[in-house]
Amino acid sequence: MTTPAGTSRQAWAWAAYDWANSSFPTVVSTFVIAAYFTQGIAPDPATGQALWGWMAAACGLVIAATSPLLGAVADAGGRRRLMLGLCTALCAAATAAIWFAKPDPAFLLYALVCVGLATIAFELATVFYNSMLPEVAPPGRIGRVSGLAWGLGYAGGLACLGLCLVLLVQPNPALFGLDRGEAEHVRATALLVAAWLLAFSLPVLLALPDPAGPRPSWGVAARRGLHEIAGVLRGLPRNRDLARFLVARLFYTDGLNLLFSFGAIYAAGVFGMGIEKILVFGIAMNVTAGLGAAGFALVEDRVGSRRMVLLALAAMVVLGVPLLLTESETWFWVLALSLGLFFGPAQAASRAFMARLAPPGELAAHFGLFALSGRVTGFVGPAVLATVTAATASQRWGMATVVVFLAIGALILATVRERR
Repeated sequence: MTTPAGTSRQAWAWAAYDWANSSFPTVVSTFVIAAYFTQGIAPDPATGQALWGWMAAACGLVIAATSPLLGAVADAGGRRRLMLGLCTALCAAATAAIWFAKPDPAFLLYALVCVGLATIAFELATVFYNSMLPEVAPPGRIGRVSGLAWGLGYAGGLACLGLCLVLLVQPNPALFGLDRGEAEHVRATALLVAAWLLAFSLPVLLALPDPAGPRPSWGVAARRGLHEIAGVLRGLPRNRDLARFLVARLFYTDGLNLLFSFGAIYAAGVFGMGIEKILVFGIAMNVTAGLGAAGFALVEDRVGSRRMVLLALAAMVVLGVPLLLTESETWFWVLALSLGLFFGPAQAASRAFMARLAPPGELAAHFGLFALSGRVTGFVGPAVLATVTAATASQRWGMATVVVFLAIGALILATVRERR
């Protein structure tokens, strides 16, 4: 059954997970908890940015090592929905635990461990979630469904961020008896994210059951999964376009991840933005990013997913250079919001391109490779950013690495052919 917009109810249920899980990168990884860590827990912003970078690098290593195998196991065992549910629950639990991270350097390690565990679970969940895309969208509408879901995700992140601002961060005195002196009004945002994630992940878990049929044991599924991922890896040299796409994504996803992880940290350290202003900045960024994702989704299937990614990357490089050079907070806002229009298209079109390239019986395994290509060098970006930041004692120089990663990825992607 389809809605009046021509999108199936299963597709809307699938897209609702983007609404659910976008609360985590928006509130935790980018605009609130990341800034709270550098300003409230770490001894100074530069040290906080460097430590956050090393945490992100460690997460990247774990995700790179586990995502392809777990994707293959999900394919072989027919348990994508179960594994999606388990990873979602772990992400919510680790996020809720951030509540106990008080504004004291003594909680540095605790906060990093909580955010790290939640990040790993979040990324693994997306492997199983993304692999469901070809099940809910016909080939001619994959780009549109992926893009609209990404736009819905930005709207979800915006809604959650808005609630954080109105209910928790802004009221003074704080609501619900929260102690502002202990930053409880900020730490409580982690509890809100955990509840949001659990509540809005239910539609996809209820509406998209795994295919009927016998379920092999976990041991058998693991052996079959190892065999499957080995076959996929052996076949990569013969599929040059897929291999080049994955290599390109190694680089430009590093750049995108750095933007998401360190954007608010940069704004807080360079322009002295407090938590409330960062929340307003985050809301504005989500508005432009959501509009970009949804708007470009309407034309992506005609333009082509590869071309859409190239367009988005080129725009971000062009806007990123003056963004890093400007000393004006006003121009920082103008350039950042303009750049935000291209966040969603770069990610949604990449997901759609992968869905078109992956064989039907190996979707989760290939999306495991997709996650691997976004994370196998995921530790490199944060490590380079952390090293440059520490060596120069400058957040501007550290963030300049973002533009380099985006440009390299775009140059490699330009050599990939797109089969229509």
